[in-house]
Amino acid sequence: MSDNADIAAQRRAFIHSLEKLRHDAYESPYPHRAADARRQLAQLRHSLRPGHQHQAYEIVFRPPSRPAEESGTGQGQPPEWLPPAAHEQEAWLLVGGLFALHPQPWRRKGPRSLGASMGLLDKAQVGSASRRFMQLLGRDGSTLPHHLRQAIQLLSSHEIPVHYGQLLDDLVVLLGPSRAGEPAARVRLRWAREFYMPATIEPSDPSDPTDESHSVERRRDDS
Repeated sequence: MSDNADIAAQRRAFIHSLEKLRHDAYESPYPHRAADARRQLAQLRHSLRPGHQHQAYEIVFRPPSRPAEESGTGQGQPPEWLPPAAHEQEAWLLVGGLFALHPQPWRRKGPRSLGASMGLLDKAQVGSASRRFMQLLGRDGSTLPHHLRQAIQLLSSHEIPVHYGQLLDDLVVLLGPSRAGEPAARVRLRWAREFYMPATIEPSDPSDPTDESHSVERRRDDS
């Protein structure tokens, strides 16, 4: 497997671990498992506060687990798992917190960047959507996380889903060494293009157990 494929697999495993937390928190029939998942989501939300990022370290940087029969090792984690590279860690921590703030993943075809989500918000005639989006496009790595949190909160209040896998890929660029270069410019261009040509949210397939685009009742444990 190439290095790029390894990195892509790592990111998918991380997003899957976040979605499993959401499932356990709100759909698990086991009270202890649900309570533990809610606690971890609360930790991730708290990590978005200035000076509290450390609360996400345990959750974001631990090896993602999966059934032993799938791992081929007899253990509960994939073989040869490595933590994210140093230049990706900020993006992983931020996405973990944003997911916990609004655990409603995107499950649709077509455009799937944050621009597409914000475009759907604008299409719903939310007056501040366009202004918020323009602010996002103009922010650099030091101020982008704050404005992303505001945008995700706005999307949450209107039940607009977010493709967190794509957001992670994009934030690795926007917060990494290429934040001022051509790769970051291409990410912003795609966000803008998909904002003005947003995908249409289609009805969920009730037979698909992995479809999490429906509204989620979330218990806020931020106290």
